[in-house]
Amino acid sequence: MNDTPDPTVGRTPSNPPPLTVAASVTAVEGIVLLILSVLEFASISSDRRELGTSVAVFFAIYGVVLLAAAWGLHRGSGWARGPVLLTQLIVLGLAWNLRDNLAVAGALVVCAGIALAGVMHPDSVAVLDRDPTQDD
Repeated sequence: MNDTPDPTVGRTPSNPPPLTVAASVTAVEGIVLLILSVLEFASISSDRRELGTSVAVFFAIYGVVLLAAAWGLHRGSGWARGPVLLTQLIVLGLAWNLRDNLAVAGALVVCAGIALAGVMHPDSVAVLDRDPTQDD
């Protein structure tokens, strides 16, 4: 009889790689929005104080929401899928508006595509659709 404990007993299964990648891309997007918020606050001038403040606050709130969604994806929470999918669709629209600058538009499309593929991958869908009240 083998008395060595099984290291897999009592551990939750890890996330599939596509979901981990999607969570990572979403976290980077959230951090970028927080950086943009700080830069916007730093560049507010007296003639555009209200607009600058509202844009900076919006970027900060959206950045925090994206970081929370990235954490939710990492934990396998189904609620996080909605904000992430909506954000990637917005990013694709932004890329279309910036299509004259191919480098920026291309980077946005690649990031959104990676995040969308990661969230919509069948293994990710299975993790995000599981019912936490059910035993495996």
